[in-house]
Amino acid sequence: MHEIALMGDILNIVVRDMEEKSLHQVKKITLLVGDLSNAMPDALRMAFDIYKVDQKDWIHPDATLQIEHESAKAQCIFCNTFYVPDVKIALCPECNMPGGKLIQGETFQIISYEGD
Repeated sequence: MHEIALMGDILNIVVRDMEEKSLHQVKKITLLVGDLSNAMPDALRMAFDIYKVDQKDWIHPDATLQIEHESAKAQCIFCNTFYVPDVKIALCPECNMPGGKLIQGETFQIISYEGD
């Protein structure tokens, strides 16, 4: 489960930014996670809960992790059809050709965090 490592990286980024802003505890983190980002929201929540117990000095006990969802969307490079792929390299449902251009759905980023 690589979500524990991903969450560790997210928290490291947040802590560095908190230090620059003289904040002491994080209360909420909001992420944007795409369908094809290879990150599972439930596993990220579980990893956040593990870190929350382990890092009580700078993660507020009632801190929350909010995950916003980004749907996958692709456009066929042959017939220009827009479609929702279920994998990164999917067949166009209109012309059955591979190689559609992924427009969205791979995002994995911190949108914001709140602290005091």
